Amino acid sequence: MLTREQNIFLAKKTFTELVFNTAYIEGCNVTFPQTQTIIDGAVVSGISVDDIQTVLNLRDGWKFIISSVDVALTLEYICKINEYVSRNESLEWGILRKGTVGVGDFIPSIPIKENVLKEIERIKGINSPIDRALEYFAYACKQQLFWDGNKRTSTMVASKILIENGEGILTIGKDNAEEFNVTLNNWYLKNELQPLKDCLRKCIKTLEI
Repeated sequence: MLTREQNIFLAKKTFTELVFNTAYIEGCNVTFPQTQTIIDGAVVSGISVDDIQTVLNLRDGWKFIISSVDVALTLEYICKINEYVSRNESLEWGILRKGTVGVGDFIPSIPIKENVLKEIERIKGINSPIDRALEYFAYACKQQLFWDGNKRTSTMVASKILIENGEGILTIGKDNAEEFNVTLNNWYLKNELQPLKDCLRKCIKTLEI
């Protein structure tokens, strides 16, 4: 287990990797060096405007996570993260969706604020920070709380839970991407939760101390 300070150091040290991995899972067509260049605010040729927007949004979202580790986890906080990651990419950002979306063959119900608040409180009551983070990720992804950016928002919220408790950072890299996509799809369609959680556990990055 890390101290909170060590965990924040880890997040800052691996910042470009966090942004790159989160963009990769979204199908963003940028290389690691291009990601670094975009983060630095320099011009990159041959990259779509949409992919650049995604990287910049992820940069700002991860900066917000690192700077607000001590802020209480509330629906308002979660909406703020979505506002960062979905800015100018979504129908609306930073608010619960009010219409129907589909993820392949899976169509989640429209989120009801009172139910979302109850679920957040239930999850906050889970003893283990790692279990809490993975439970939140699974819940929020399947519920599709927002019009867009649900995996990105869920990854950052899970990481916030991990960082504030010195348990590392959730970052789903290329090595785990295929397993992640399969287990997430099975969670959506077959209600199989444990394989997804097992995959996510492999994606928690920590410091070797």
